[in-house]
Amino acid sequence: MGFLDNAVKGTVLTGLAIGIGVAVLAPVVLPVLAGVAKPLAKAAMKSGLLLYNKSKEVVAEIGEVTEDLWAEAKTEAEDEMEGEKETTTFDQTEEVKSGGQTS
Repeated sequence: MGFLDNAVKGTVLTGLAIGIGVAVLAPVVLPVLAGVAKPLAKAAMKSGLLLYNKSKEVVAEIGEVTEDLWAEAKTEAEDEMEGEKETTTFDQTEEVKSGGQTS
């Protein structure tokens, strides 16, 4: 950090020297950085794709489980409603047969 502070506060010659140094080293450093960065970027993209595909599978499984639960709950609710109708009908029939008296 001290070097950069001194370079920024330095003269025009210091800035010029840094610029020339960067221009000379860039053709050497950039291919090395590109050689390292490319496999890292590729691995990150591959991991992202794998994570995306796995999450799609998990969401699909959750959807199936939810649909199954919904269908089961709906069926049970319909059965309970039919059971209540049959019980109500049976109770009313008994009252008519017994003359309105229940025991």
